[in-house]
Amino acid sequence: MSQPTEVVTKALVRFIAVPGLDGEVALITLDNGLDYKKPNTLGPGGLASLNEAIDTALARSPRFIAVTGKPYIFCVGADVTVIPQARSREDALEIGRLGHQIFKRLKDSQIPTFAFVNGAAMGGGLELALHCHYRTLSTGAAALALPEVSLGLVPGWGGTQLLPNLIGVAGAAQVIIQNPLMMNKMLKPKQARELGIADELFEAADFLERSLEWAAGVVRGDVTVQRPEVDRDMWDGVLFFAKKQLDERLHGAHPAAYQALALLGLAKDASFEAGTAAEDEALADLVMSEELRSGLYSFDLVQRRAKRPAGAPNKGLARDVTKVGIVGAGLMASQLALLFARRLEVPVVLTDLDQSRVDKGVGYVHSEIDKLVSKGRMDAGKAAKYKGLVSGSVDKGAFADASFVIEAVFEDLGVKKQVWAELEKIVSPETILATNTSSLSVTEMAADLEHPERVVGFHFFNPVAMMPLLEIVRAQATDDATLATAFEVGKQLKKSCVLVKDAPAFVVNRLLTRFLGEIFAAVDAGTPLDVADSALDPLGLPMRPLALLQLVGPAVAHHVAGTMHAAFPNRYGVSANLGRIVEAGKPGLLTSDGEVDPEVAALLQVDNAPLTAEEVRIRALEALAQEIRLMLDEGVVAEAKDIDLCMILGAGWPFHLGGVTPYLDRTGTSERVTGKRFVPKGVASLPA
Repeated sequence: MSQPTEVVTKALVRFIAVPGLDGEVALITLDNGLDYKKPNTLGPGGLASLNEAIDTALARSPRFIAVTGKPYIFCVGADVTVIPQARSREDALEIGRLGHQIFKRLKDSQIPTFAFVNGAAMGGGLELALHCHYRTLSTGAAALALPEVSLGLVPGWGGTQLLPNLIGVAGAAQVIIQNPLMMNKMLKPKQARELGIADELFEAADFLERSLEWAAGVVRGDVTVQRPEVDRDMWDGVLFFAKKQLDERLHGAHPAAYQALALLGLAKDASFEAGTAAEDEALADLVMSEELRSGLYSFDLVQRRAKRPAGAPNKGLARDVTKVGIVGAGLMASQLALLFARRLEVPVVLTDLDQSRVDKGVGYVHSEIDKLVSKGRMDAGKAAKYKGLVSGSVDKGAFADASFVIEAVFEDLGVKKQVWAELEKIVSPETILATNTSSLSVTEMAADLEHPERVVGFHFFNPVAMMPLLEIVRAQATDDATLATAFEVGKQLKKSCVLVKDAPAFVVNRLLTRFLGEIFAAVDAGTPLDVADSALDPLGLPMRPLALLQLVGPAVAHHVAGTMHAAFPNRYGVSANLGRIVEAGKPGLLTSDGEVDPEVAALLQVDNAPLTAEEVRIRALEALAQEIRLMLDEGVVAEAKDIDLCMILGAGWPFHLGGVTPYLDRTGTSERVTGKRFVPKGVASLPA
């Protein structure tokens, strides 16, 4: 019954005695036979094994049945490699019905059933636990979530019906819809317990023993499990508010989020059988959608390609980093200092022009560490250690023994060249010199140095702690040892690294600048601001263009546009209106409540050639398709996959778009503009 690509997770049954309880209990352990790096998943073969295990358990009439997982892992859900093998809607229906049929046996069992969630539990794995009558949870469970919506699916094995009736619809909407759309946010064990997903929380060290003891108490009647009554009066109001939020964010895009919302609505009054049948239908619709296939493509990029960067040199060439220097002590530099200290656990020194700036930067790091302690996310000992690692100086001589120095100064080529010229006289010839430039040429920056081979681009995204992408830029002279060190440091910083050629603005900023340029060109032509701003709503992007401009800042956007115009004058314009906004010192076109600022609107001088929303959208998409084809022809990255990975991790573009190129393919934009697709048919789309 297993599929060729499935790594079958076996359900292994053993019968054991539990002190204080007469008779035996059945303990089912999910285990795919591999280490924790290959989590348990459930495909057809795994479900068949679980079904057989339940048969074996029931045949012996144990006092209770408990399901747990191999070390560190409970189960992370359905085997997503099986989903693309569904060639018809009937195939997709079978996937949903099979899971429901087997999981329901635990829910309907006359013998008490328990889930001992000892580790990561996501998707179908968490749904399996929800079908059990009782649940314990380990404090060591690293990830708990129903992430299906992020892929373009819904929890299709009972999650949309069981969870709201266990913890209430507000908590269920958070777990099923809100968290997946927030960069796939996971629950910590304590949060899951507070929501009511688990009945008890036990320490990892003796989790199984404590769980068995507690379960025995439940069966004997010594332990009473109390669960609060679910508030059904507020159900419709919560979903009304949730839909309003979805509309504001997604504007009708992303079918899975709206399907999940509808299923949560059904869970209020429908029978479990009717609700799960509706899950089957929703799952079948989504499995046979282009959005889901793009979502799975995105998932593969983030889970696999990001961990094996294309073009990265042999890591054996990497040099040890024993001390980090950071030029600058502003917000970006201070964020970098905190990240390097926490991840590399080596001394980090900040420098700036005067002591007050240095003190402010070091003070920022210390205050952020104090916040982590106050939230219980760091103990006092580690806090003291990290604070001790971060220091500041106005003397760049503090970098003399640094093995890795990164600059985060003003985005001006002359300023950055001057910084490197000063540093080269101080640091050793082997010290890596990294620049956090967002658009300038790394090659030009290093051109006058005696050792340009040790200069590399190291482009982070803001906020540094949250954004997972790191664009690593190889300049013309960058050698393999420098590049290997950069990738190894990026890995230690827990960033997803993409190798990028030294080309203006690299990947993310190049595409976003072209994209915003088309929006502003439409505004300059006389398109009403609200029309231009909402034109891309059908894509379901994380924010509208004017909000993105507000986040980036008009001055930065104008500066980057100027850099790109100098490099590619025929494709990148410099908006005079954006220049007026910068001159006026305005933070953007929006007020604090997200409305268009009338004072800024009054600054605009526009033509009388307005575009419709559809015309704006077509122009923006065609511009992206043209730019991506040129980037690939120039060898900026190895493949279109790397561009998609960058847009997902660096710009937050949604999984259901596949980053960007699969969407351009399925709308016909790629072929219309460039004459061919970016991604072969069937890779991020339905098979031909």
